Amino acid sequence: MADTSNSVLFDAPGPKGRRTIRIINWVAGLVFAVLVVLMLMRLHNPPDGENQLSWELWKPALEKEAWTDFYLPGLWMTVKATVLAVIGAVAFGLVFGVGRLLPNTLLRGVSAVIVEFCRAVPVLLLMIFFWRWFAFAGLPSPSYWAVVLALVLYNGSVVAELVRSGVGNLPNGQREASLALGLTETQSLMQIEVPQAVYAMLPAAVTQLVVVLKDTALGSIIMYTDLLQESRRLGSMYFNILQTLVMAAVIYFIACWLLSRLAEWLPERMQQRTAAPAEPEPVAPIAAGDASNVNQIAVAKEVEELPLGGAPRKYHVHHRGTNASIRNWRRTRYEQGYDATQPESQIDPLTGRPIRDEEAERRAKAAKAAKATQAEQRHDQYGHGERHERAVFKHDDGIGKGHTDLGGRPSI
Repeated sequence: MADTSNSVLFDAPGPKGRRTIRIINWVAGLVFAVLVVLMLMRLHNPPDGENQLSWELWKPALEKEAWTDFYLPGLWMTVKATVLAVIGAVAFGLVFGVGRLLPNTLLRGVSAVIVEFCRAVPVLLLMIFFWRWFAFAGLPSPSYWAVVLALVLYNGSVVAELVRSGVGNLPNGQREASLALGLTETQSLMQIEVPQAVYAMLPAAVTQLVVVLKDTALGSIIMYTDLLQESRRLGSMYFNILQTLVMAAVIYFIACWLLSRLAEWLPERMQQRTAAPAEPEPVAPIAAGDASNVNQIAVAKEVEELPLGGAPRKYHVHHRGTNASIRNWRRTRYEQGYDATQPESQIDPLTGRPIRDEEAERRAKAAKAAKATQAEQRHDQYGHGERHERAVFKHDDGIGKGHTDLGGRPSI
């Protein structure tokens, strides 16, 4: 079956369109391969300089001392700044994101000004400003705190907008129901709307981690000893700056790739924990006093509830209607029909053991024959059939002889 998920915004390409796309992909791949070959040839034989592909230049960038003395310490400083910046950005975003939603006009206006200012100013400019300020103030590690504070302000403003958009995307009935219950607008915002918005914005917040991790590289401009700065120091020692920067780029790529996989896994996990079973609602009974109401409740109680609440409603397809009874409902359900999708209908109500298809057919035939026999007996007992007539006019008393009509006159 063809996948139509991508045909929502545009039509799926036909055979000619797919052939054209395939040709373009092959041409683009060949062009990319040619560019890579030309780049390697230029690195191997530069116009002025040393061969950049020689092992003598790559060896210092790959040996053990390079990892223990430069790459790993620089990566630790990058992660350290990233973690603290993420925690501060989340706190900043929650405070000012909620502030932009409060009913108080003054608080809402101040929060809006701060968020918009932090979003508009470049991160590097904030880092340089705080670095000079902290250095003149004599604070320890001014470059580290300048990087962290700049990342907190910029990414916190992004988180604030995520909170505001998350609350805005909630159904209007959430606030209306809370106000109808007697809560104020602030209580409704803090107790009902914001928790749902925070849970909904988690995937986007995890994606923002990638931005925070990459923006820490800007700290190398203000002499912050992160991964980029350490790789540059190593390259200046062995005059292989290209090789050390390539290694730093590979490390950044692996770290960002892991965060991207986390951002993709988190929504799926959240959907599994919060999604309700997509099953149709049960059909309403025919009458208010229909006994199938009670039987449906009895069947629903057999279904084990899910660990996080909610249970899928499963009712026997034949267990509806006025023929159902509150007593012996298991036997009634079995007699009304065999359903392979319902394990309960595969159990003999008399013995309690599973039955096979052949035995089910045999029992069904026996039950049908028994019903026919009972119907015939009732017909013979209360009806006016042929057997009844023979039994009544078998006596030789001369009454009604030769007549089949009970209302006829007796012969004299």
